[in-house]
Amino acid sequence: MEIGNAFSAAYTGTKEFQQQNVRNANATGFGAAADDYATRGLDLNEYLIRNKPATFFLRIQSDSMIGAGIHQGDLVIVDRSITPGNGHIVIASLNGEMLIRRYEKQFNKLRLIPATKLLAPIDIDPSNEGFSIWGVVMYVIHEMKGER
Repeated sequence: MEIGNAFSAAYTGTKEFQQQNVRNANATGFGAAADDYATRGLDLNEYLIRNKPATFFLRIQSDSMIGAGIHQGDLVIVDRSITPGNGHIVIASLNGEMLIRRYEKQFNKLRLIPATKLLAPIDIDPSNEGFSIWGVVMYVIHEMKGER
């Protein structure tokens, strides 16, 4: 199996939160002048999750999409409510195995294309009951490893 741990979106925050709702402790009793102009903090859930119930986080355990910038150990954000289109990177289930590949559909021919020359494309028979598209990869999160 290529896909590791699955994590569902447990975000239960609210968009009504304002930075002004954060209490400040000021010994003088006066707030800072900039407090009146404080803006709401950045919430990545608002930017990365479009449909909470259908969004999942998966850890990749393969280098099959390294040419697309998805490395082993990366976290992908997958939306199961999106219909895959030609060229989308998808999580597919093929005979019980989860794969990450680029979706390619031309006429009545369906293929799953890896982003490495070490693996061959997989031709899919549309009548194969052991095949399904599990979801569409929306975002990739990976650590920037560098020498320190």
